Parts: sequence; structure tokens; C-alpha cells
Amino acid sequence: MDPNSGHPRRWTILGVLVFSLLAVVLDNTILNVAMKTIADETAGLGATQSELEWAINSYTLVFAGLLFTFGMIGDRTGRKRMLFIGMAMFGLASLASAYSQDPMQLILARAAMGIGAAAIMPATLAIISNVFPPHERGKAIGVWAGGVGLAVAIGPITGGLLIEHFWWGSVFLINVPIVVIGMILIATIVPESRDPKPSRLDLLGVVLSIIGLVAIVYGIIRGGELATVASAEVLAPTLLGLAVLGVFVWWERRIDNPIFDVRSFANARFSSAIGMMGIVFFAMMGGMFFLTFYLQIVLGFTPLQAGALMIPFAAAQLIFAPLSPRVNERFGAKLAASVSLVVLTAVLASYAFMDQNTPVLLIEVVFFIQGAAMANIMPPATTAIMESLPREKAGVGSAMSNTVRQVSGALGVAVLGSVLSAGYRGEIAPALAGLPAEAQHSAGESIMATMGVAEALGDRGQALVKPAIAAFIDGMHVTALVTAVIALLGVAVVARWMPGKARPIMQAEKKEPAVV
Repeated sequence: MDPNSGHPRRWTILGVLVFSLLAVVLDNTILNVAMKTIADETAGLGATQSELEWAINSYTLVFAGLLFTFGMIGDRTGRKRMLFIGMAMFGLASLASAYSQDPMQLILARAAMGIGAAAIMPATLAIISNVFPPHERGKAIGVWAGGVGLAVAIGPITGGLLIEHFWWGSVFLINVPIVVIGMILIATIVPESRDPKPSRLDLLGVVLSIIGLVAIVYGIIRGGELATVASAEVLAPTLLGLAVLGVFVWWERRIDNPIFDVRSFANARFSSAIGMMGIVFFAMMGGMFFLTFYLQIVLGFTPLQAGALMIPFAAAQLIFAPLSPRVNERFGAKLAASVSLVVLTAVLASYAFMDQNTPVLLIEVVFFIQGAAMANIMPPATTAIMESLPREKAGVGSAMSNTVRQVSGALGVAVLGSVLSAGYRGEIAPALAGLPAEAQHSAGESIMATMGVAEALGDRGQALVKPAIAAFIDGMHVTALVTAVIALLGVAVVARWMPGKARPIMQAEKKEPAVV
């Protein structure tokens, strides 16, 4: 295949890859809708709050920990093969999740789904980088990003519809037909590609990357559960992970066959895109965390209605993500990303002014603007990361991009969730003064906990509802402003390090050997 003309069926291949990714991205959002049902003793598994958290976190932990390794293995053994195997594992694990008999089975099945997802995600971007010529790659990644945005938005709607008409396991069973169709399309349409000259496998580097990433993500998850980052249960694994990744960097600089050339961070385009992506996902996922409670508890929307409210976000992604390469080409990466980040910062700051009386139409407009801003940030950043590395290392580049997104997103939920929790606990404390000490502590953990206590107390508990909503809104306002400040750091990163114009990739890549 000529690297400058691309694969003759590249757009069909892109459609298959986006469809294959649908199940993975859909599952990240669809499960949240089923949490309440899974916790039910009769209709679900009777899972505790901790078990529900680990049903989500076991997936994230394994997914983030293995992304980098599976990206490297896909480059060596074949990306189509890795994608096919990942889809098969994801489908089987989804089936096991749907028919889990107790919470522990669900947690283990979700971890297995994370293994499959870690094999799928890097392979999709790596294949795109290999079947599309340089001048079309940005547009293709824009379409890929639009598909991801659509899946994020339709997840809650799909989950709400399934829970209303079927049992809780249907939110996992829906993955199975998607996986089966995807595997058939992959087998018949997607071409194989790999690194034509793979170096000797760096086993120590693989082990160090897994241990470091898993330890950091575990620490972040514990921080989110405990609503603090000052606990030894949070600091110990996080610091261990950072130390191990430090050893990983030292080792990769020392050997001749690194699984990832850490000297790539000396490339301003690569490092600024990585930094921008990390900051954006930190702020975005932290923001989405409080929006879930705001829409469903403060405004009183059902999970299905709350999911439908995200349609403008998805619509903006579908409209603007494929157009983002033109914007990037015309105005330059620095200007385009800076303006988009300023808009995103303003959107996040606007949540500090929302309350019970905010019109739904205004919320929808804000969601659309947020989707448009994200559509002009993520595709160019992803393209910059992929084009900064040799095409034969596309799987590692894709894995690096997705690892940063996962780790930063988890960190955003943990840190900003702690900010929200601390603010809420301080505001709600006076209203809980009449409860027993133990009940005060549990009821003050979150607005969900307070509402649960209020419901259990019947008429007497109604006095807690209004203070709980007021306390949450105050906490949300503080968290939104913190989120906006963090997003503003992204503007500084782009303004300082992002190159003003995209490099002329056509000439640079004409000399690259075709990847077979």
C-alpha cells in the first residue's frame, strides 16, 4: 500500500472501526444508568455502594493499565489480529456481566471487559493512521472522534430505554450483537498492519508500564472513593506508581529497543498535545461528574431524560469534529486550540451560575457549545500525537493518547469529586445536626446519601431535601470554578508550547516505508 495514497477502501474501513468502537464507548456511559437497579435487592444484585463503585472501577483500572502494553503488542503482532481478539474478549465478558449472579462476579466480568477494551481502543487509531494518507488523516480522526462523541451521548439514552423495558443485564447484553457484527466486518474488510521491523521485546519495560499505570489509577480511584487525596491509601499507591514510571522512563532512555521512545517528549508538538489532552480530560470528566447529579437530582430528570439532554453535545461533535482539520489547517494548531480552550473554560465557568431555576434551553445551548469546543480540541490533539511518531509505532501512539485520557479523566473525577464532597459536607452539616452521629457521617457523604436518608425517614426527612439541594448547588459552583481554572491552564500550555502551524507532513512522510 502506498503511504501517500492510502488504502482504496479506507473510508469503509473507518466506518467499521467506528462501529467496533461503539460498544466500548457506549459501555462507559450506559452502566451509570443501571446502577440504581443493580443495587436493588429484588430487581438487581443487591450491590452495596462500594461494590457498585468497583463494578465501574475494575474496568477503568484494567483498561488504563493495559492500553500501553496492548498498543505495543498490536504493533508487533498485527493490529487487525489484536482488534479481533479484543472484540471477542469484550463480547464474552459482556455476556458474563449480563448474567452475573452476584456483585463479585460482575466486578470480575467488568475487569475482563477492560482487557478487551484495552486491546480494541489503540488498534482502531493505529489502523486509521496506516490506511489513510497524511493529508486525510486529520479528517479521518475527526470522524472517529465524532463517532466517540455520539456513543458517549447515546449511552445514557440507550441504558434508560433498556432498564425501562428489560432487566438490568440488558445494558451489557446489548454489546453482544454489536461485537458479533463488528467481528464479521473486521474479518472481511479491515487489512492487517504491523511494525515491519519490530525490535526485541522489552519485557522489563512492559512490566514497569503495567505496574506504574495500575498503581497510579488505583490510587486515583481510592481518592475518589474516600473523597480525599490526603489518605495513605491514596498517596501510597500513587507515589509508588509515579516512582515505577520514573524507573520506566530511566530504563527506556537507557536501552536500544524501548517500547516507547521517551525522547518523543522533546517534540513540542507531541508534548503540548499530550499536556493539552490531559488537562482537558481532567477538567471535562470532573465536570461531567457533578452534571450527572445536577440533572437527575437537582432538576429532577429521569436517567432517560438526562441522557436525552446530552444530544446537543453529541450533535455538535458530529457536526464540528470532521470539520476541525480544516479549522486547524487554516488558522494553525495554536490559535485554533487556544480559542477552543477559552470557549471550553467559559462553558465550565458557566456551571457556577446554574441553579434549580436555570432554563433547560440555556443548558442545551451550553452543552452544544461545549461539544463544539471539544470537537475542535481533541481531533487536532490526537492527530498531532499520531503524526509525531513513526507510522510503524502507531499503536503505541494511540495507546499513549488513550492512556492520558483515561488517567486524566479518573484523576479529574477523584480530585474534583473530592472538592465537591468537601464543599457539600461543610454546607449540609447544620441540617444533619439532629441525626445520630453515625447517620450524620453517612448522610453527609453526598447528595445521594442525604436523599436516601430523607427517603428512609419519610415525612420527617423532607426537611433535609431543600438544604441538600442548596448545599449541592453551592458545592457545584465552587467545583465548576476550580474546573474552569484548570481548563485555563490548557490555554497556557498551548500558548507556550504548541507550534503555530502544523508541520508539512506530506514531504516528511513520503520517505516512510509502507507498513505491511
